[in-house]
Amino acid sequence: MTLREGERALVPTGIAVAIPKGFAGFVQPRSGLAARHGITLTNSPGLIDSNYRGEIIVIMQNTGHEDFEINVGDRIAQLVVVPVEHIELEPVQKLPESDRGDDGFGSSGK
Repeated sequence: MTLREGERALVPTGIAVAIPKGFAGFVQPRSGLAARHGITLTNSPGLIDSNYRGEIIVIMQNTGHEDFEINVGDRIAQLVVVPVEHIELEPVQKLPESDRGDDGFGSSGK
C-alpha cells in the first residue's frame, strides 16, 4: 500500500500474538523510518493486552513530504513485550508530597 503525504491509515501486519498473562505488548515506531521518511505511529505506543488474539494492526502516519510505499515484509513497527503489574487503586483525599509537586510539562528538566 502507499501512505500518501500527510495520510494516516490502518496497516495490517499479518501477525497475531498470544502475549502471556502478566505481560503487555507495546507497538512502537521504528526510528529509521521516522528519521528518513517522517513515518510514525499515531498512537505510539499502541497497547496489546494479554487477552487480545487478533491481527496486529498499526496506525501509521506519513508526516514526511513524499508518498511512502509499504511492501509485504517491510519492518514498519516493533513490538516490545514487558511485564505489567495489576494494582488496585485506592481513592484518597490528598496525594503524598514529592520533590516535583504539581509542576507540569518540562518541570523535571530544570
